[in-house]
Amino acid sequence: MSKILLLGSGELGKEFTIAAQRIGQTIIAVDNYENAPAMQVAHGFEVINMLDGAELDRIVAKHQPDFIVPEIEAIRTERFYDYEKQGITVVPSAKAANFTMNRKAIRDLASKELGLKTANYRYATSAEELQKGVEAVGIPCVVKPLMSSSGKGQSTIKSPEDIAKAWNYAVEGSRGDVVEVIVEAFVKFNSEITLLTVAQNNNPTLFCAPIGHRQERGDYQESWQPARISDKDLHEAQDMARKVTETLGGAGLFGVEFFLTDDGVYFSELSPRPHDTGMVTLAGTQNFNEFELHLRAVLSLPIFEITLEKAGASAVILASENSNNPTYSGIENVACLPKTDFRIFGKPTSRPYRRMGVVLANDNLETPIEKIVERAKKIATLVKVNS
Repeated sequence: MSKILLLGSGELGKEFTIAAQRIGQTIIAVDNYENAPAMQVAHGFEVINMLDGAELDRIVAKHQPDFIVPEIEAIRTERFYDYEKQGITVVPSAKAANFTMNRKAIRDLASKELGLKTANYRYATSAEELQKGVEAVGIPCVVKPLMSSSGKGQSTIKSPEDIAKAWNYAVEGSRGDVVEVIVEAFVKFNSEITLLTVAQNNNPTLFCAPIGHRQERGDYQESWQPARISDKDLHEAQDMARKVTETLGGAGLFGVEFFLTDDGVYFSELSPRPHDTGMVTLAGTQNFNEFELHLRAVLSLPIFEITLEKAGASAVILASENSNNPTYSGIENVACLPKTDFRIFGKPTSRPYRRMGVVLANDNLETPIEKIVERAKKIATLVKVNS
């Protein structure tokens, strides 16, 4: 069986570790703090600054993994090319990890190299450059750090007075050592989807049923599967996702985000790993959840098909205050409900709006998806995170 070095040990890494444990893989979980969620279920763990190339080299040499699986952006990803030369498989590939850990590389690849339809965008390394970028793309527009996760540092500029505040917020929310932002024109979209795309080594690329989601503060609040989409838009999104994942190379699950507009599909972002909105698949919506799909693709275990079994929704459980020892109440109120489940991530600390768990709801495919989303959203309010 294989040894996997997991770089980043949050809730997505925890579910991936559980999937790997079920089929006998060895997981070493890595993060910059102790008792991260994935560390609680892994065979071993390391606490390092993953932006320190020497520290990365040290733990790779120490553990000699067969696979390196990144779960976050803030990693010295240029070291991955050396690890590949040593015979270690980087997931999905060193190229994919490098391109997608930085919004600049993946956006330029999608827009300039592959010609995919994207929002008009500019980059900025200072508040002054951001001002020029805003003038170029127009107001309203969206500002994001080039390296961040879970919507950190993302804001919408609605007037010129917002520019300085957006710059400062983006810098505060930036991960890694890249102090640069992307400013993009606001796309008038009807909805957003995540298309989970599974690239396989020796088998065809597969797609999960599209996932819809709603965001606040740049982070998802509810997600649902299947999302409503026309056949034309779905084929267009699948074609875009196939092009960009094939160009990046390697095997694994990619979370590819799109805007659905009156004039077609716009490519938005891509993550080379399980996606937070894809936690809805833990509701039993598919024959394999997204973590199982990622693992099987990584290990070159053939995936014959992905089938949609139920309609489902996820809704996040958020903390409201800072705590070094969060506890939970109201879980029994969720447990007694039909067609409902939950996950508590086990994060050792909380802060306002930190995602601490998720509620999952499902029903048959004939049930209107809006009803399932509203049920999940309402049930999530039953769980309280206490200090």
